[in-house]
Amino acid sequence: MSNITRLFDFPYYQLEKYNLPDALVTKYGNEWVKTSTEEYLNKANAISRAFLRLNIQKNDKVAIISSTNRTEWHIFDIGILQTGAQTVPIYPTIAAEDYEYILNHSESKYCIVSDLEVYNKLTSVKANIPNLVAIYTFDSIPGAKNWKELLELGADNSNQSEVEARKDAINTTDLATIIYTSGTTGRPKGVMLTHQNIVSDVLMSAERVPFTPGSYRALSFLPICHIFERMILYLYQYFGVSVYFAESIDKISDNLKEVQPNVMTVVPRLLEKVYDKIMAKGHDLTGIKKKLFFWATGLGVQYKPYSENGFLYEFQLKIARKLIFSKWQEALGGELKLLVSGSAALQQRLTKTFTAAGIPVMEGYGLTETSPVISVNDMRNNGFRVGTVGKVLNGVEVKIAEDGEILCKGPNVMIGYYKDEEQTNQALKDGYFHTGDIGEFDSEGFLRITDRKKEMFKTSGGKYVAPQLLENTFKQSLFIEQIMVIGEGEKMPAAFIQPSFDFLKDWAIKHPDVKLGETNEEIISNPIIIKRIQEEIDYYNKKFGNWEQVKRFELTPDIWSIEQGHLTPTMKLKRKIILEKYKNLYQKIYGHE
Repeated sequence: MSNITRLFDFPYYQLEKYNLPDALVTKYGNEWVKTSTEEYLNKANAISRAFLRLNIQKNDKVAIISSTNRTEWHIFDIGILQTGAQTVPIYPTIAAEDYEYILNHSESKYCIVSDLEVYNKLTSVKANIPNLVAIYTFDSIPGAKNWKELLELGADNSNQSEVEARKDAINTTDLATIIYTSGTTGRPKGVMLTHQNIVSDVLMSAERVPFTPGSYRALSFLPICHIFERMILYLYQYFGVSVYFAESIDKISDNLKEVQPNVMTVVPRLLEKVYDKIMAKGHDLTGIKKKLFFWATGLGVQYKPYSENGFLYEFQLKIARKLIFSKWQEALGGELKLLVSGSAALQQRLTKTFTAAGIPVMEGYGLTETSPVISVNDMRNNGFRVGTVGKVLNGVEVKIAEDGEILCKGPNVMIGYYKDEEQTNQALKDGYFHTGDIGEFDSEGFLRITDRKKEMFKTSGGKYVAPQLLENTFKQSLFIEQIMVIGEGEKMPAAFIQPSFDFLKDWAIKHPDVKLGETNEEIISNPIIIKRIQEEIDYYNKKFGNWEQVKRFELTPDIWSIEQGHLTPTMKLKRKIILEKYKNLYQKIYGHE
């Protein structure tokens, strides 16, 4: 089993090498329930046999929508893939209309859902999805088909030889999964990834991971429907890492203490929350304890790897780790050796402080279309540089286009967008995937992301936001003349808004209790106006997913114009200029010093 070429080869490799008693561990109620590698594969094979009895064919599609990461997801992933069918993972938090679109576009025959909330959302649009044969659930829901019915249907192993024949017929270049990612138009695009795409990315990334095979525990929290966490889960299986699934963001602190993981993947927003919580506790300290705390965090911000700061700094850091940072370790379970950050840009202060605290943060870079990792930092062999996304994986080729765009070629690059030849041809040219990101290499080959070519941005939680789509919707309000959505790398989207001053004046005449004031400055400071525009924002926010909703805004007194530099001659927003004009409002929104 040493030659892994398809995704379902990973658990068989783990069975042969490690045969873990706790390959996958999920908490049900108050109990962590362990599934061994052997049981994992036995159940996956039962699922394969059941689907064959349901007449599933090669290249059929089966969707999975789960609110949390859990053992069942992986059993189904392997069980489905072994039949030659493809998995279609779907974000649980998107609107029911998006469920409908994806299930129809992918022509999924079956859909597996985790819980009542997702089940109800799906059933609300099921009548509009004619190709959907049945829905199965992980949780027990009255009146719903449960996944255990499939285990029972597959319990008789008399058709296992048919499963083996299906497996043998699957090539590494066959399609494995379709992952829907938001496009700038707002319609999700189906990224087609083959077995080879993801397998190659796992094996190339494996060279950068300092795991001790067969002895690590991981806490898995990031959504498994996203390729970042999913690829990491195959990587864990390859290294014989026991995977524990976190219950929720609210319980992650408890889960860290219970599981005591050695490794965990994070997005910057999660690290920001942990950091903010730690800093808040520091501010609550008094006397010498408070002084020591901020002395240690001050050292953390100055951190440089490989003892670059010299002997005195390293000596002080040793003391800080013993007195202060050891408590950070305890709060994160006490055994954490590595954090892997991806999906959005990470603030350098977080990389430095956590690494100084003895919890190295390795930042990487990639996209769904590249399975996902293109580059990643590695603490070993001087492969770590703060402020970069590391060196490109061996086996992947990256070049910088004339306009600075990062272009990528390699076995990890998708085969295209499902049923969308036009978008595929735009993204894939001469064998290179055009990432839409602007970047540069330093003199030692470390890749640095400097900008986004496209206007679409990611929050620090790793979620894409399409600002034009939001702006065009909000501008339907009579109260809003111009709006620019911001939030690249921040914890939430926000906006600068130029109110429609003429409309407000007319509106105030009909509301004699509202005293607008004479100037635009007075108007935008009026609590009644601020509250009224908040109502407009709340109304239009309902049309979007929670992660893309505008959480805060600031009003501007200026009339945005071509003359003042806000707009291009064709009335498009000059985003960088507007951002610069209102940097004080930006700081007010996000609290940057």
